[in-house]
Amino acid sequence: MTSLLLSRRDLNFLLFDWLEVAQLAHRPRYAEHSRDTFEAAIDAYADIAHAEFAPFNKTADRNPPQLIDGEVHCMPQMRSAWEAFSGAGLLAASETESHGGMRLPYVIQQAGLAYVAAASPGMSAYALLTMANAHLLLAHASPDQINRFVSPLLDGRWAGTMCLSEPQAGSSLGDITTRAQRQTDGTYRLTGHKMWISGGDQDFTSNIVHLVLAKVADESGHTHPGVAGISLFLVPKYLVSDTGAPGERNDVVVAGLNHKMGSRGTSNCLLNFGEGQFRPGGLPGAVGELVGEEGRGLAYMFHMMNEARISIGLAAAATGYTGFLHAVEYASNRLQGRPHSDRDPAKPPVRIIEHPDVRRMLLAQKALVEGALALSLFSASLVDEQRTAPAQQSRRAHLLLELLTPVAKSWPSKWGVIANDLAIQVHGGYGYTQDFNVEQFYRDNRLNPIHEGTAGIQALDLLGRKIHLEDGAALVDLGKRLQETVARACRFDSLGESALAVSKAWSRLLGVTEKLSSVVDANERLANATAYLDAFGHVVVAWLGLDAATVAAARMGRADEPYLRGKIATCQYFCRWELSRIDRWLGLLDPVERAPLDFQEAWFG
Repeated sequence: MTSLLLSRRDLNFLLFDWLEVAQLAHRPRYAEHSRDTFEAAIDAYADIAHAEFAPFNKTADRNPPQLIDGEVHCMPQMRSAWEAFSGAGLLAASETESHGGMRLPYVIQQAGLAYVAAASPGMSAYALLTMANAHLLLAHASPDQINRFVSPLLDGRWAGTMCLSEPQAGSSLGDITTRAQRQTDGTYRLTGHKMWISGGDQDFTSNIVHLVLAKVADESGHTHPGVAGISLFLVPKYLVSDTGAPGERNDVVVAGLNHKMGSRGTSNCLLNFGEGQFRPGGLPGAVGELVGEEGRGLAYMFHMMNEARISIGLAAAATGYTGFLHAVEYASNRLQGRPHSDRDPAKPPVRIIEHPDVRRMLLAQKALVEGALALSLFSASLVDEQRTAPAQQSRRAHLLLELLTPVAKSWPSKWGVIANDLAIQVHGGYGYTQDFNVEQFYRDNRLNPIHEGTAGIQALDLLGRKIHLEDGAALVDLGKRLQETVARACRFDSLGESALAVSKAWSRLLGVTEKLSSVVDANERLANATAYLDAFGHVVVAWLGLDAATVAAARMGRADEPYLRGKIATCQYFCRWELSRIDRWLGLLDPVERAPLDFQEAWFG
C-alpha cells in the first residue's frame, strides 16, 4: 500500500540521485555502510512510524497528557511507541558504537525521522528532544557526565529536555531570572521557573534529564544583567549517583500543563525548580551540575538549539507532506461536479482532481512540501559535510549551514502550514471536521513557526548577523553554488526559463542586501526583517528545486520518467508562481517601508 506519510520515491531521489549520499560510505566514519544499509535504516524508521506512531496520532490528539497528583501521565500507546523506537536503537542511530550507535549519516537519520514526525508530531517530539539533549552532552559535558547520563538517554531508559524560556522571558534569554548558587561539593542549587517545556514530564521513562539555563549568583547573591553569567546545568528529575544509578528525587516540580491547539501528544510544562516540595540533602534548591564552563551556557545550548531548528524544519516539512498526500488521495477519489467543457447533468460527476482549481491547490502543495523537504535534507547533508569532509570542504559546509539554519527552521514552518491549509481547502467542508486527518495536521504544524525561535527571531538572526558572517563569506559561497546550478540548468531547454528567474531573483536579493547593509539605524534596517527572510527563503528553495530538477532532466528516459517530469514541472511552477512573491517582499525593503516603525501604539485602539 502506498504510504500517506511520505513519498519514498521522492525521498530516494532527493537522497541518492540529487544529494548522492551513498558517496558518504567512502568516508571513514561511514565505511561500514552502503546504499543498501542506508535504505534498510530508513525502512526501520518507516516501519515503526507506520506501526507504532501513525495509528495513535488521533488518539494522542484526543487524549493529551494529564497532570495527576503532581505527575504527568501519558496514554499507554506512548510507552509502546517509545520502546519500539528506542529498542530499535534509533535514538543512537547517528552515534558511534561506543554509545550504542550505528554511525548513520545525519542526513539518513533525518530522512528516517521525517517518517516518524509525519506519523505523529506530538509523539515523536520526545525522541527528537532526547537525541538533541544527548548530542549536546557529548559535545560539551565532562567525561564523567557523559558516562553517567548519555547511555541511559540513548538507550531510551531516560528522556531529555531543554529548558530555556520562562513565564516572563520567551525569546529574550537575557531576561531569565532562574538562579544557580555554587555549593562546596561542586554542585549548584537552582531556583526559578521554566515555561513551555516540551516533554517536561511523562511516565514512560525512569528519569528525565533537564538541560537548564540559569544565571550564576556571585558571593553577594547578585546576578549579571543580560546574557553574561548564563550557564548551562544538568538537572535530572532523579539525582544520579557517581555510578550512574538514579536516587533521590530532585526538587523539580510540574506546576502545570499548557494546553495547546496542536501537537497535543507532547506534554508541555511549567516547571518549578527549588520551590521546596523536595529538598535533596535537606537543602533548598534543585541540584544541578554545571555543563562546561560558567558563562558559556548560551553557546552550549545553541548547539542543541541549532540541531533542534533543523529538526523543527524537518518536522514541519513532514507534516506538510503527509497533508499533501492525504489531499491527493482524497481528490483522486472524491466525485463532485462536471467539467466546464461538458456540463451535461445526465453524465456522472468527475473526480475533483480533474477540476483545474483543485489541481492548482495540489500543485501548490507539492511545490511547497517538496521544497521544504529538499531544504531540510540539504541542511542535514551539510552537517555530515561539516563532520566528515576534508578541512576546507568542512569549513565551507559549516559557514553555509550557519547561514541557512534560520531558513531551514522558518521556511518549512511557514509554508508547511500553508500547504496544510490548502489540504483542508481541497477536502472542502470535510476538511474542517475531525473525521479527516487534515485538520489535525494543520493544528500540529501551526506550532512550528513559534517554538525553537519564532520566525521573527530567525529573521533578525539572518539579516542582523548571519549574512555578515566572516565578512559575508557564506553569502558569497551561496551565490557561487547558485550560479553553478543556473549554468547547469541552462543546458536543458525545459529549465532555461526557471534558471533565468532564479538568477534574476538572486541578483535582486543581493542588491537589496547591499542597500540594507548601508542603513545605519538598526531599528530601520531590521524593521522588516521577516520580509527579507521570506524573500531569502524563497530564493534558496527555488535554487534547490532547480538543482534537483537538473538531476531529473539528466535522467529522463528512465522507468520513472513520469516522476521526473513531475519534478521538472514542479520547479517550473515554483519559479513562475512562487518566486515572483519576492518582488513584493523586497519592495518593502528597498527603500525600507516604515509603517511598522511609524505606526503609534495609540492608533491600534
